[in-house]
Amino acid sequence: MAKRKVQRRVRAILGEDPTAVVWCEIHKGIPTPPADVHRAAGKGPLKPGHHWLLYVGAVAFFFVVVPMMLIDRLDDRLGGTRSEPRSGRGPGGRSTARDRRVVDGQGSAGGTGRAEDPTNGVFDGDWNLTAGRLLLGWYSQSPNPKRLVMLTRDRVCVAASPRRRLSPTKADDFRIVTEYPVSEVRVVGEAGQPRGFATFRLHFSDGSWLELGRLAQPDDADRFLRVVDPTVNQ
Repeated sequence: MAKRKVQRRVRAILGEDPTAVVWCEIHKGIPTPPADVHRAAGKGPLKPGHHWLLYVGAVAFFFVVVPMMLIDRLDDRLGGTRSEPRSGRGPGGRSTARDRRVVDGQGSAGGTGRAEDPTNGVFDGDWNLTAGRLLLGWYSQSPNPKRLVMLTRDRVCVAASPRRRLSPTKADDFRIVTEYPVSEVRVVGEAGQPRGFATFRLHFSDGSWLELGRLAQPDDADRFLRVVDPTVNQ
């Protein structure tokens, strides 16, 4: 269960006890919106902010690991090692027709590969509806990907912390960034999903939807899904 510090903060910002709460994230990357739509929405970030340690690691990789790899390859060349011909090549090392079909995304029967879902299964695809607008401002509200979805009898509230890093069990500075009356949003989920892979959706009254996952705190996630699962509440 959420720690007492989190529970106290939830009651303080809601002004009442919640029906259920769960930490969650957009479990896939936000799709790239059309340039004019993104510009009209303020060109907010579409990815979470990174902690400074990530930048330190990238610099260390570039200035330490990469030079070592280059030196190692140079030693191999000076030592007279020769790379073996790649498997699957035709005579003379040329690519066969089958190789070219694979590179082009075609199967052995000549069929093309399936086109990727442009929405990545994250939302309904309409940037002008509620779910799309919520996505466009997701990381402008907070650079941290985690959101606390809080249910009450008449509201669905989404809270976030201004910090880049956050512990779901100890957070005490999150605030409500978005809320909807229950007449405008319906939370849809299924109880009994595998822990670590569970998701749920926010279905809005304009027909749009947003899927959320990476549910933190397994006990909270289980309780949350039992609350929103219509088959459990029948």
